Amino acid sequence: MIYPETINNLIECYKKLPGIGEKTAERMALYSLELDQEIIDLFVQSLTNLKTKIKRCKICNNLSQDDICSICASDGRDHNVICVVEEPKNVFQFEKIGSYRGLYHVLDGLISPLENINPEDINLDSLIKRIDEESIKEVIIAVKPSVEGETTALYISKILEGKKVTISKIAHGVPLGADMDYVDALTLEMALEERKNITSNSEE
Repeated sequence: MIYPETINNLIECYKKLPGIGEKTAERMALYSLELDQEIIDLFVQSLTNLKTKIKRCKICNNLSQDDICSICASDGRDHNVICVVEEPKNVFQFEKIGSYRGLYHVLDGLISPLENINPEDINLDSLIKRIDEESIKEVIIAVKPSVEGETTALYISKILEGKKVTISKIAHGVPLGADMDYVDALTLEMALEERKNITSNSEE
């Protein structure tokens, strides 16, 4: 069946979302016809705002509507601890747990020589700058336990040698090779709480 162009275009848009195939996109498009105009307007405005208002925090590189995200700006956070994650959605995973009260640093990738992703291709320079300029006492590396994750964790521990900071890594309650998207909240919380020190360069 050939739909009107407007519906076909919407189907094609839905198909661009992860995990959405032809039939699901078709159902979603047809269901959208039944939505109230108020919901449609909110949907349109939200998508527009997503591209025009969302930016990266100048400190931690997390998603934010302001130059400085609410986490970095909060006086209620522990500004002595930084949790290093691969991408912004990992921040929201930890925040859903509710037990971690430190800061974050988003790398935007992991070191992967096979994919030509080198240390200079991810957000490491600003991490070093933060440690040099802020009162950071611990860096928690919370990346997926893969070859790329282990390589990145090892590299971070090397470049931070000699600095007055303890470096730890979340425990392997997170299965080897697991995608952080599919790790449940309890496992993630336990992995964070039972983190292991890689090095301790802080002065006694």
